Amino acid sequence: MSFLPMSINQVSRNINIRLASDADAPSIVQLVQELAESSGENSPIDAAYAAYFLHQPNCHVLLAEIEGQTVGLLSYQMKPDLYHGSDTCYIAELVVSEGFRARGVGNTLMDNLVEKMTSLGCVEISVSTMPDNRAAISFYKKHGLVDEAVLLERHLKAG
Repeated sequence: MSFLPMSINQVSRNINIRLASDADAPSIVQLVQELAESSGENSPIDAAYAAYFLHQPNCHVLLAEIEGQTVGLLSYQMKPDLYHGSDTCYIAELVVSEGFRARGVGNTLMDNLVEKMTSLGCVEISVSTMPDNRAAISFYKKHGLVDEAVLLERHLKAG
């Protein structure tokens, strides 16, 4: 079954957003691997780690579905923040399957997250992306995120 003939408005109206459960681990793995591959990388994620993530306090995955098919994912973590004196939210991954990009899926995921975080009293949503990923930067700015900080990383070997 092909969804591509649908117009953007038809797709936007038919998107269901829900929290992921253990049963969604294979879809989570597939989407995260698609995200990694789009950057020329590989992700070591497997179904066991996806389930582990879902059982961590304040770690969540929103899934976007169209007619029962999982087509997008937004993973996030809520955490208390001393500076803000309140909870904040960090977006870890946002990916939409290639055939469903530019059809409102990412916007629907972000809008749902903003609504959830606002209702829970979160005072900030943050995300990091590669500095040359202009599409992602533009997307997040469209949703009200601004350049406010520099993220520094040090990758460690798992031991």
